[in-house]
Formats: sequence, structure tokens, C-alpha cells
Amino acid sequence: MQRTTHFRTGAILFLLPALLLFAAFFLYPVGYVVVVSLLNWDGMSSPGFAGLRNYSALFHDEVFRISIRNNLIWAFAEALIQVPLAIVVALLLARKPKGWKLLRTIYFFPHVISGIAITMLWGAIYNNERGLLNGFLRLIGLSEWEHNWLGGLGSAFPSVLVYGLLYIGYFMVIILADISSVSQSYYEAASIDGATRTQQDWHITLPLIRGTIATCVTLAMVNGLRQFEQVLLLTNGGPANSTSVLVLYLYKELQNFHYGTANALGTVLIVLGGLVILTVRRLFNAAKYDM
Repeated sequence: MQRTTHFRTGAILFLLPALLLFAAFFLYPVGYVVVVSLLNWDGMSSPGFAGLRNYSALFHDEVFRISIRNNLIWAFAEALIQVPLAIVVALLLARKPKGWKLLRTIYFFPHVISGIAITMLWGAIYNNERGLLNGFLRLIGLSEWEHNWLGGLGSAFPSVLVYGLLYIGYFMVIILADISSVSQSYYEAASIDGATRTQQDWHITLPLIRGTIATCVTLAMVNGLRQFEQVLLLTNGGPANSTSVLVLYLYKELQNFHYGTANALGTVLIVLGGLVILTVRRLFNAAKYDM
């Protein structure tokens, strides 16, 4: 009994620093955001209690509905397009074809460069008058396809979205690292039974790296919910708020000293992030038991 008491005391003492840091840098800020979201406050005058009026105003705001729609599209696009592309590339590189190390470096290299620099590069690509994309279309005789990619209502958001989906290196490296940890004995036994490499990938590799895929899907969807700098720099939410996202909307509300509304947006983001994590975990756990 005394040994158990000493063990519990020791465990509490070891956990206490981490718990204090978690409370100081997560629980307190989240609680502060939730509390301020219930206030009518400009950051300078005395705050007044607003109740749920900030949330009601948000859900009746057209810009908020556009923003949350764009974020959800972005989150699902990253989960359903970017992550599968990363899986395919990782599976191909895991076979170690000639030059696979160079290809791995090339895929990951954009993640080493500043996101702002990459965004400015794409701004130059999409430039209406001197952009590389329109210049290439003129070069191959498709000048009728030239377009103001970031200025058109129908093309602005897809243009920003496609740019974000192309960089698969981060997830590719994570998945590739997990594939390399799979024991070769599985593949040797499958080869003896006559399984092709594609069959081995489908029936051995993918089930064994399910946990890593779930992590990548979660990170991708959360990343889709917190998009900010590339939208700010490329379109600033335009044209006509068609590319607006929640964090950009929050940023503009802060600039306008609408602290209550901004924190209500922050609370919505926290809830959405939590729902994404719980949903992905439940889906992958259900798939695990089905298999």
C-alpha cells in the first residue's frame, strides 16, 4: 500500500510540470477565447456581456458562411487529394527506384522555403498581365484561355486551392518513414505466395501504416481549417469575399476592434478542429475493426 502511494506521488510530481504548462498555454487561452466571445468589446472600453449575440451575428453573416464553406472544402480537399497523392508517391519511392533519394528531396524542398516566399512566387505565376501561366498559354497557342486567375469569381478560390494541394512532400516523408519500418519478412512471404508488388502494397503496407495515414489526414484537415497567409497575400479574401477563410475573417475583425466577434470565430475554429480530430479517429478505428 505504501509503495503504491509513493508511486502515485512520484507520478503526480513528474506529471505536474507538463500539466502546468498545458494549463497555462492551452486551457487558459482557450477559456479566455470562449469568455471574450460572449462579450461586446473593442479592446479599449469596458466590455459588456453579449451572450450568444456574437455567434448569432456570425451565423447570419454571408462572409462567415462563405469562409466556413471554403475552409471545409480546403480541409476535405487536403484529406482526399493531397494525402492520397502523398501515399502514392511514398509507395513508389519505397520501392527505391533509381534517383529516389533525389526525388524525395525535391518533393520535400518546398517545405523548407518560407511559406510567404512560395506564396509570392505563385502570385507571380498567376499574374494577369505578366504571369507565367498566361505566358505559357500564349506560348502554346492557347491565348484564348488566358484569364485573370485571382480576380475572377469562378477561378480565384480554385486557383488558391490548387496551389496549396500541390505540395505533398511533408506527408510523403512521414508516410515513407513509416513504410520503411515495416518488416521485410511480410513482403518476402507474400512474394513466395505469388503476390505482386501492388498487391503487397494494398494488403500489407497500407493496413500496417493505417495509424500514420490517420495522423496525416488529421493534420491535413486541421491545416485546411487554419489557412491564412496564402489567402491574405494572394487575394486578401477577394474578389467579393469569394476566397475568404475563417482565420482571415478573424484577422479582419481584430483589425476592426470587434474582439467579441473575433473570439467567437476562434471558438468556432476550436470546435471544428476538435470535431475533425474525433471524426477522423472514429472513422479509422471503425475501419480497423472492419478489417
